[in-house]
This record gives sequence, structure tokens and C-alpha cells, in this order.
Amino acid sequence: MISLAGKAALITGGSRGIGAAAVKLFAQAGADVIFSYNSAKEAARHIEQEAGKHGTRVEAFKADVGKQEENRKLVEHCIKRLGRLDILVPNAGVWNLEDLPIEQMSEKQWDDMMRINLKSVYSVIHFAVPQMIKQKSGKIISISSTAGQRGESLHTHYGASKGGVISLTKGLSTELARHGILVNCVAPGWVATDMSNPVLATKAGKKMASTVIPLGRPATAEEVAGPILFLASDLANFINGEILNVNGGSVLCG
Repeated sequence: MISLAGKAALITGGSRGIGAAAVKLFAQAGADVIFSYNSAKEAARHIEQEAGKHGTRVEAFKADVGKQEENRKLVEHCIKRLGRLDILVPNAGVWNLEDLPIEQMSEKQWDDMMRINLKSVYSVIHFAVPQMIKQKSGKIISISSTAGQRGESLHTHYGASKGGVISLTKGLSTELARHGILVNCVAPGWVATDMSNPVLATKAGKKMASTVIPLGRPATAEEVAGPILFLASDLANFINGEILNVNGGSVLCG
């Protein structure tokens, strides 16, 4: 089992899906974890209880990570409660279920997607990095998507936001390496979470998943959280600027 004993982690969007799976896996590995949630208070409380069974400190903090000031408060709270910040996972994100042709996409729809999926990643990293520089160490694992690698027809704002996360990861990996901070990214394909299940549960969705994913099914949240844990661990101490594909073979780029 990978050990994160003695490590302090901050995970955004930890009340559901990949984020919730990562919170539980990090706690199981021995890390103290602060995670953010926005509106799902009961789900966040449940994750606190489940992850807390492993004996580490696990706490939820309400924050709209699309807002700069709330990210400042989130990071400050984490450092105050845990005393340091070793691992940051900017995971929070949204996706639109309905197809949205570019000529019908409003400025607000574009801006909201960028604010939550891309600005939030910049913002939480912006506030976390000074602490990591002070410590002369840290690991940042952002979450992108296959959509950020190949684009996403009729969901172009989503693909653009996730492509931005990849570019940000690569730039920061070079910028922050001299401070002992490693920056990597996990890029999942289809994952069976409450965000994508409305599509995957349909007849067309099931056919799509079995057709475009060589393994014949979408990933579970835990199957994505595992690679995040790996990149946060000492096993990945010489990996920097990497986009780790977790997509069942659906997009082959490396």
C-alpha cells in the first residue's frame, strides 16, 4: 500500500465522484485531508465520516472554487488546520449534459465553464504555491480529460477548459521544479460518476462506451483516484509535467 503518512493534502470538489474517491484513498494511505464542496453539504459530511474511519484528520470546507477570494480562504484554512500543505489536487469541475453548438453558446455559458474548470485551477494553485515554496517541496496533481487532449465536439467550451489545464500543468512543471514542486495531471476518459451517469445509463451511452473504450466500459471513480494517489506518492518523485492517461485506451497519446 502506498503511504502518505504525515502528509497534508487539499482536494477540491471532494464531495462526489473522482474527488470523493481521492479523499477516501488519501485518508486510507495516511494523509490528513481538507476537501472543498460547494452545495452538497450532506454528501460532504458523509465523505468526512467514511474517510475519517482510517484515523487521519478529514475535514470538509465550503467554497465556490470559481471565486478567487474563496480559494484564498480555502488554502488558508487548510494550512491553519494541518500546519502545512504537501499535496494539492485541483479536481473540481463541471460538464454540460446537453449538446451545445458553438453558434448557440452564450458568453455566460463559456465564462461559467472557464471559471469553474480552468480559473479555479489557477486560483487554488496561486494561493497554495507560496506555502510549498516555503516548504521547498510539494506535489500538484490537476485533473483534465480526454476532451482536453482531442477536443470535444458540441462541448467545445469544456474541451477548451480541460486543454487549458494541460497547458497550465506543463508550464508550471517547468516553472516550479526549482522549488522542489512537482506538477502533473491525470486525464480521465468516461467515468461512471453522478456527473456522467445520466449519459452512460442510456442505451446510446452504453453502446458508445463499449464502442469507443477498448476495455468496453467506463472507469470507476476509484480507478481514477488510484493514479492520482500514485502521482502524490514517493513512487512518483521523478515524474514532472506528465499527463497520465486513465481512459481504458480510448485516446492514445503520451
